[in-house]
Amino acid sequence: MADYPTSFDKDALLKCARGELFGPGNAQLPAPPMLMMDRITDISGDGGEHGKGHVVAEFDITPDLWFFDCHFPGNPIMPGCLGLDGLWQLTGFNLGWRGWQGRGYALGVGEVKLTGMVRPDRKMLTYKIDFTKAIQTRRLTMGVANGIVEADGEVIYQVTDMKVALSES
Repeated sequence: MADYPTSFDKDALLKCARGELFGPGNAQLPAPPMLMMDRITDISGDGGEHGKGHVVAEFDITPDLWFFDCHFPGNPIMPGCLGLDGLWQLTGFNLGWRGWQGRGYALGVGEVKLTGMVRPDRKMLTYKIDFTKAIQTRRLTMGVANGIVEADGEVIYQVTDMKVALSES
């Protein structure tokens, strides 16, 4: 396990987006506006329900977020795919946090359930990711996790079997 802190503020996440946190060619978050979290409040390689690692992060919702103007005019809703992308971003971040090498990319997701919406009056999203597998071999570096997104404490997205890999090519 690498020697990184177990929480990260926005400045540290922006450092990761610039490729400065885990080093060149390694796991990197997207830059705003595609960065879908403001802070990571807890991260581990051995916590969570399965003892394989977890991540908890938060995203502050404000009415002026870029997607509310275009999705949909007159009926603003955060696209569900952005919540899913936030879960993938954090899954990949955890792999880099472990000190594992390579650039992250999403491989897929088993099941997605959207049971609520993020409108401009919401205040905060909380992402909770629980790893079911974390694999590092000579040929494969991959995390498999389940996740939920809560809006102001209400579960609105649930996903199973998210897969993110790291590749050195």
